[in-house]
Amino acid sequence: MERRAPGFCTLGVFFLSWVRYIDWIFGNSYNLTDTRGWSSPGKRLGRADNSYYAGIREVTTDFVRPRHGPEGVCRMVFHSILFENTKDSKKKETFDVPVFFRDLNLDQIIDAITAGKEEYDLKPFFYSSLNDIDAIKYRHEVMRDLENNILFEHIKSFAQKMRAMREHLAQADKLHYKYQKERWFLGAVEIYCDAVNCLVHDLSLADLKSRGFLAFREYLTDYAKSGRFTSLLAETKKLKADLSAVKYCLLIKGNCVKVRKYESEIDYSADVGETFEKFKQGAVKDYRVKFSDRPEMNHVEAKVLDLVAQLHPGIFLYLDDYCAKNGNYLDETIAVFDREIQFYVAYLVHVALFKRVGLKFCYPQIFNPCKEVYNYEGFDLALAYKLITEHSSVVCNDFYLKDKERIFVVSGPNQGGKTTFARTFGQLHYLASIGCPVPGSEAQLFVCDRLFTHFEKEENIRDLRGKLEDDLVRIYNIFYQATSNSIIIINEILTSTTLKDAIFLSKKIMEKIIQLDLLCVWVTFIDELTSFSEKTISMVSTVVPENPAVRTYKIIRRPADGLAYAIAIAEKYRLTYGCLKERLKS
Repeated sequence: MERRAPGFCTLGVFFLSWVRYIDWIFGNSYNLTDTRGWSSPGKRLGRADNSYYAGIREVTTDFVRPRHGPEGVCRMVFHSILFENTKDSKKKETFDVPVFFRDLNLDQIIDAITAGKEEYDLKPFFYSSLNDIDAIKYRHEVMRDLENNILFEHIKSFAQKMRAMREHLAQADKLHYKYQKERWFLGAVEIYCDAVNCLVHDLSLADLKSRGFLAFREYLTDYAKSGRFTSLLAETKKLKADLSAVKYCLLIKGNCVKVRKYESEIDYSADVGETFEKFKQGAVKDYRVKFSDRPEMNHVEAKVLDLVAQLHPGIFLYLDDYCAKNGNYLDETIAVFDREIQFYVAYLVHVALFKRVGLKFCYPQIFNPCKEVYNYEGFDLALAYKLITEHSSVVCNDFYLKDKERIFVVSGPNQGGKTTFARTFGQLHYLASIGCPVPGSEAQLFVCDRLFTHFEKEENIRDLRGKLEDDLVRIYNIFYQATSNSIIIINEILTSTTLKDAIFLSKKIMEKIIQLDLLCVWVTFIDELTSFSEKTISMVSTVVPENPAVRTYKIIRRPADGLAYAIAIAEKYRLTYGCLKERLKS
């Protein structure tokens, strides 16, 4: 905003007349960075921790239900873009990381997806899986709509405006002077109204197909036409216009500052500049005072503002009333949408990183109780992210189970990608269970009720259990909780006992898995398990035939060959018996 400070002398007294709009002294045009919460003069809406907003996340209502409109037309009431059914939405958000996340490296995946979006507190959405196929399809539909770049940019624009609104509210909370706080609050409401109106317009032109977006568009359109919003918008526009029209003069003499109404004094700045222009000789020092860009007012500015308010009591009383009345201006459903939509945005942004290097994602077909599963060109999402950042290539693998097949028994040389294959299987099923596209060109996956993992972990000296006992206790606990709709992933169990005992115990565990009819991936060094029953399928990690020390990281469906290629690794690192004797002699 233009700031003018024309000065002139009258009767030997220096007289300074400042004509300033009220917007400037409120400090309402600054870039802010604090986005953790917000508050209003009337009611605090956020808090200083990492929660997105208080009082919103716990809202429990029916989410999409029919409503009869004019002429008996059945309409939909919207409350969530993540959940269609009330039973799904009422699941309390959990902040506890699922126990299998670390084994499957899902913690790394979710960290990468949510990086930079901490203000939305998205991780709880990724910690809760869906057990209903239609609920998963509901999210697939929204994801597909957001793959339209135009709609995606509109949603990003809406999010940016809502963030700017929160920044204004956060700044208002930091300020000390009443009228300045209220002007920042007014600015926040103005941004909110603009965000709503722009999104209504953008969605009206969008080719939407998902149930979620169609219901939200209808809700938002109705809200924008409601008396609550239209009156808020009209009041905001009027109040801003009234404040922008406020002008005043400062009379400064020594330490005395007087404030009076602006009486259309002539601005001599242009005349003085033109008069002295002819005396200008080259570049000279600029003695004009520059106003600070800090949003905070000092005590002098605050006192000036109080005096201006006394000159225009009607407008400032209106400002007080406006802030007190509209402390709860933010529509809860729109606030919930603003947070929840970032679940999709964050995931799609992450997926784009992989697509740019040629890796594929797909929307899996989801079935239950059918346990025929497959995935083509799949990969470990956590490992792939690391390899891409290192500019390394990513190896993809395929798998399928058909008819009575239930169990992948994965064997082969060490460091050949067996554990990565097991993690991929778990990642695919979990990501599918939260309604996300999964790595691969095509996939059909199973909706499980529970996902269990049994990976090797360090011994805990507190429980006084040996490694073998710990393995058996953990697998017992898994079987106690598992149902026929569960998935279990086992990685190198029973490595601390003799081969004979390991075979005996492994067969007992395999019998239980078959009895429960579980889907399972079992990485093992015991080849006898690969042909245990018609439900077991052998998968083998492969090496380059000409050089067994080089791993291909391809896991293929074939009978186990019993070759660990350990000698090749020993030769590579000069650890064979002959090499060790030679090194000891030298």
